[in-house]
Amino acid sequence: MHGWVVLDKPVGMTSTHAVAVVKRLFSAKRAGHAGTLDPLASGCLPIALGEATKTVPFIVDSRKTYRFAVRWGEERDTDDAEGRVIETSAQRPSRDAIAAICPRFVGRIEQVPPRYSAIKIEGERAYDLARDGQPVALQSRTVDIERLELVDIPDPDHAVFEAACGKGTYIRALARDMGRQLRCFGHVSALRRTSVGPFGPVEMISLEQLTALCDRAAAGEARLADALLPVETALDDIPALAVSRADAARLQRGQAVLLRGRDAPILHGTVYVTAAGELVALADANRGEIVPKRVFNLAGLHGSMARRKVVDDVDHGQPQG
Repeated sequence: MHGWVVLDKPVGMTSTHAVAVVKRLFSAKRAGHAGTLDPLASGCLPIALGEATKTVPFIVDSRKTYRFAVRWGEERDTDDAEGRVIETSAQRPSRDAIAAICPRFVGRIEQVPPRYSAIKIEGERAYDLARDGQPVALQSRTVDIERLELVDIPDPDHAVFEAACGKGTYIRALARDMGRQLRCFGHVSALRRTSVGPFGPVEMISLEQLTALCDRAAAGEARLADALLPVETALDDIPALAVSRADAARLQRGQAVLLRGRDAPILHGTVYVTAAGELVALADANRGEIVPKRVFNLAGLHGSMARRKVVDDVDHGQPQG
């Protein structure tokens, strides 16, 4: 089994546990996710199986979108609803005040990660130090927030936002900092990731749907492979280069290939190489020379794009964005 499962992770499950469950369902030898979701969060968790694990870095570095709710009046030590209240305020922000601060958090900004995060401090995870009651001093880092929009105010205590951001952005820290700017404090009360790179609501599948599909596959009524998206789905933003089978064989042996002739493509940088429609390698291209960096096993590499039909047949409803 090689390909991507875009899990609609439920609230209450860790990303590590989700990977373990999917890995077991598919009897996969290798599996990994492309970006942690906290247990409090739900939504888009891309999970790579088999050869797709070689493409995880391209998804980890990609743009992500979120829909989240902020609860005003309380700052918590975890910056979400699971933590201990450390600051309170009776003040509640107006719609105009909330809308006015949103532009301050768009663009390249400095952000201090939450104390309860997986960042390492002298070899120790920040959340382990925080749980042990030790002081946690994290340095600010530059993050890129492409979009931050106020979409709803269901009541004076809550506001709902949508955000699009780059790698390393913490939505919990964003909620905390907005609360401080508004002088009323705040924390994330609900969080849903709606997309990661090329993966969004259309591609998501729930654990219930996967489990039902496994039952149907065991009964010979479906193919479990139909739940997979192709490995190369993660490489949408990378130029593709088609080569002959002879050149593909050289690349798979770790040998460089030189493209000659007037019609040879002019490429520079990372490319993904195919032969007869099959993914062969990730490679560096420079002046016609193709140097393999990651080689893929051709046998049975492709997941089926019929996954959406399988999801509809299982009929557990569409995930909500």
